[in-house]
Amino acid sequence: MLQRNSVRLAKHAVLVVLGFVMLYPLLWMVSSSFNEDTEIFRNVSLFPNAPTLQNYVHGWAGLSGVTFGRFFLNSFFIVALCVVGNLIACSMAGYAFARLDFALRRVWFAVMMVTLMLPFHVTVIPQYIVFNHLELVNTYWPLVLPKFLGVEGFFIFLMVQFMRNIPRELDEAALADGCGPVRIYWYLILPLSVPAIITTTIFTFIWTWNDYFSQLLYISNLHLYTVALALRQFVDTMGQTSWGALFAMSTLSLVPLFAVFLFFQRYLIEGIVAGGLKG
Repeated sequence: MLQRNSVRLAKHAVLVVLGFVMLYPLLWMVSSSFNEDTEIFRNVSLFPNAPTLQNYVHGWAGLSGVTFGRFFLNSFFIVALCVVGNLIACSMAGYAFARLDFALRRVWFAVMMVTLMLPFHVTVIPQYIVFNHLELVNTYWPLVLPKFLGVEGFFIFLMVQFMRNIPRELDEAALADGCGPVRIYWYLILPLSVPAIITTTIFTFIWTWNDYFSQLLYISNLHLYTVALALRQFVDTMGQTSWGALFAMSTLSLVPLFAVFLFFQRYLIEGIVAGGLKG
């Protein structure tokens, strides 16, 4: 018994050490956000010698008269539209593939699955050409519009797998009560698919919030900048980098991600596990 406890204690100690090693860069960034620029790379400790909030004041002041509050609002606006778009399009497509019978359903589902294997970079240039011809570049439309068109095959697949696990008898009972496909989708399937919906919401939030490449590709107006784009502006190619302000705003940019993940963690795990089961 004593030997078993010793082995268990040793395993936990190793896990704690490895966890600290993995979290050290993040903890150091948070600690450095309270240091002066001249002390950031001199002090590798997690405890600032002379803590200051000046980096947060300087960082929040933003760039060229545009405060970081504006960048946060821009990011939240894009994220909200992307979440709504994915929930509407992916849940409807998932419902059609999982519960409805229509011509070539298996073929279209296979085509959708093939898109999961298509590298993102293959479609970047064609999409940019399309949006450029539509004069939508330097707007939020290229970032938001595809979400309403059901382009996220991963979330459609997640919805399909989850909805397949809902008993068919419920559909038959609803049909007997006079419900059509639309009412079944709205009043029956969606309420029972809450874990999958929350999982889609969380991943869409995280991926959109951290999406630097697409935002850099389509947005050039400073007033439309998101947090990801604004953070890059603190790094000057000429060497005048405001490290303190960069770390301070980077720390603030992580707060929404941690809050969403911690608040919805239980639903996230439930949705992933249930979505991975075969119906």
